[in-house]
Amino acid sequence: MAVDYAVIVTYLTGMIGVGWWGMRRARTKSDYLVAGRRLGPLMYSGTMAAIVLGGASTIGGVGLGYRYGLSGAWLVFTIGIGLLVLSLVFSARISRLRVYTVSQMLELRYGGSSTLVSGVVMWAYTLMLSVTSTIAYATIFDVIFDLGRVAAILLGGTVVVCYSALGGMWSITLTDMVQFVVQTVGILLLLLPLAVWKAGGWSAMAAELPDDYFSPMSIGAETVITYVLIYSFGMLIGQDIWQRVFTARNDRVARTGGTVAGTYCLLYALAGAAIGTAAKALYPDLARADNAFAVIVGDALPVGVKGLVLAAALAAVMSTSSGTLLACATVAHNDIWTRLRRRSAAAASQGPDTSGRAEEEVRDNRTFVVLMGLAVIAISVAIDDVVGALTVAYNLLVGGLLVPILGGLLWKRGTAGGALAAMGAGGVTVVVTMVVKGMLATEPIYYGLLAALAAYVLVSLAGRPTDPVRLAAWRQRLAGHGGAEPEDGGAPPSAKEGAGTASAPRTD
Repeated sequence: MAVDYAVIVTYLTGMIGVGWWGMRRARTKSDYLVAGRRLGPLMYSGTMAAIVLGGASTIGGVGLGYRYGLSGAWLVFTIGIGLLVLSLVFSARISRLRVYTVSQMLELRYGGSSTLVSGVVMWAYTLMLSVTSTIAYATIFDVIFDLGRVAAILLGGTVVVCYSALGGMWSITLTDMVQFVVQTVGILLLLLPLAVWKAGGWSAMAAELPDDYFSPMSIGAETVITYVLIYSFGMLIGQDIWQRVFTARNDRVARTGGTVAGTYCLLYALAGAAIGTAAKALYPDLARADNAFAVIVGDALPVGVKGLVLAAALAAVMSTSSGTLLACATVAHNDIWTRLRRRSAAAASQGPDTSGRAEEEVRDNRTFVVLMGLAVIAISVAIDDVVGALTVAYNLLVGGLLVPILGGLLWKRGTAGGALAAMGAGGVTVVVTMVVKGMLATEPIYYGLLAALAAYVLVSLAGRPTDPVRLAAWRQRLAGHGGAEPEDGGAPPSAKEGAGTASAPRTD
């Protein structure tokens, strides 16, 4: 175990070291929150894949493979599908907006009335997603170092908060690239072939397991549809995902790099399900399916390789945790705190950064990363099972925000009143249905989306159309004529703001 410990300690120390180096590059708000909007295709693809493939995709994906066979790939598969749709259909438009948050996009499209409401929903979603990731990597720390649960949370949380706060998106981007490589080597190139070999190969697995373990739909059509509604649609509107889109150097990088990342997710989904299927053949009587990953790693892998694969699991979970932590802090500071203080748009946007202004912006956002990180650690210590809370967050996110966000991008007749009505109707319907049917029921997301869509269309058609000046400014922004970097993200650009933006320096 000493070799395995050395591998993992080296990995964790390296994460903090890379975060420290990234701090030197985070000199402005744009650097800190969106890596200066200058990532090239290589770094963009790696970091996008790292943010979406976390504990649920790795440990949970193997667990679903253990329980359902190859059809257990559907959860991660729907994540990949959502990322592909986002990249091919929406990413170019999102990238051209040059904002920092989803709520700022809604403000540009509809006006300021929707920003605070959507910000609170998005903050709750990103907070609970970060809590879930924290509990997941704390479990891994507990297994590796035989720590108590609280000590494991404190150790992992300290590492994530340190490198996330130091350099913001630059630190996270650099650590995500390391984590992407470790994931790929550890899970795809080592654990997958060794697990299948340990189980005797596909022919031995087919002889040992029931036929439905190799059926693509044995998990159930209703489960697949629910995964699509929650995870595929969640990929289209989550702040953690959009914030990565904002890092792309241009819309072409966002489209092609995201397509590569989405395709990688599909391969990762199949790998996790295959590993879980091999674990079922080897250990048919595990008490919990989610233990399959730890058991097969502990039993099937040699010394040294075991440490690398456990580091790969940590990489998968910590990359998601750091990304959602930064997203949570970005929303908390820019969409909630700033507006509660009623800071004027003129005070928040003063054209190009001055040195003093840039330092203040970075300092404020870094403070919020630390504060949100402490909150995540505290919540993770206080509660052990956040499945219900995470389900509530996802249902509220998709049920309340999907329709006004996609409606704003696709339907010019949508109005601010329609957007607010959709948020209210979708959110209330989701909550009421969860109270009646249970938090883990599938109905809330169906009813919430239908209520939001009906409210959005009816209220938009019944009210006055969006002001033509705002709509024209919105179209200019979507076309890439956004002018200077928008520090407030909300004030629509005027028609005289030029025909494009200068290309940022390349970063691959």
